[in-house]
Amino acid sequence: MASLICRETQSRVSSVLNRDVKQFGKKFMFDNDEETCWNSDQGECQWVSLEFPKTVKVSELKVQFQGGFSAKTCRLEGCQREKDFTAIGHFYPEDNNSLQSFPIQEAPPVDKVKIIFENSADFFGRIIVYSLDILGENA
Repeated sequence: MASLICRETQSRVSSVLNRDVKQFGKKFMFDNDEETCWNSDQGECQWVSLEFPKTVKVSELKVQFQGGFSAKTCRLEGCQREKDFTAIGHFYPEDNNSLQSFPIQEAPPVDKVKIIFENSADFFGRIIVYSLDILGENA
């Protein structure tokens, strides 16, 4: 299993705190720097989507939140190009600062994934992610 996120992977996020992408942008989830993070703005159901350059088979998701700003329930969705997203699985992170790992059972081949943070530990719905990785293999 290797990281599926590469230079050609395109990412999108639901929001950035105060639109301050220089300080809290999506790129900070993938920079391997424990001092930087993506910080969403407030609101329910924040999300991160990734589009891979090749079709992949996802086997594990790794995420590190900031305690107090983690998601309680997450949904992983996937799809092939030009198709609609369908649910692959749910996972339930703990509200802490540790790097958490979630195995994904029998995921179909996908070109895109979307991680939906259904509800936040934060009263205002903000999510803070220090690191995010998707492991698997090319399909």
